[in-house]
Amino acid sequence: MAVWLQVDPRSPTPVYQQIVDGIKGAVAAGWLKPGDRLPSVRDLAVSLAINHNTVAKAYQELERSRVIEVVRGRGTFVANPGQRPPPDVEERIEKLRDTLRLAWIEAYHLGLVEDEFERMFRQARDDARGGEGKEGL
Repeated sequence: MAVWLQVDPRSPTPVYQQIVDGIKGAVAAGWLKPGDRLPSVRDLAVSLAINHNTVAKAYQELERSRVIEVVRGRGTFVANPGQRPPPDVEERIEKLRDTLRLAWIEAYHLGLVEDEFERMFRQARDDARGGEGKEGL
């Protein structure tokens, strides 16, 4: 089992959501690339010591979001981003804008100037990549 995916059964975040977030994060960080094969539902459930229905639910969510694609008889693979955008792409983009607006408002009230906020954004991106990013990218 890959070290990039860990679940904490004591977390308030449901285990299936931890799997979804972990796989999305691994793809965004470049640890998983388009075309990479993911473990089967059964194999991942065994390696994480969780119910296979929990993994199946996470995989269904990831497939619906077009993060992964299931090829019957071959396995589950990381999808090519942008090749087939999810059906709710506009709604998700607007939700992301709202999240960024709220973050900007919070930064303003914390006294952060624009450069500091942008630096924090880049740092968050680099952290998601495992600290391998470079300032100014």
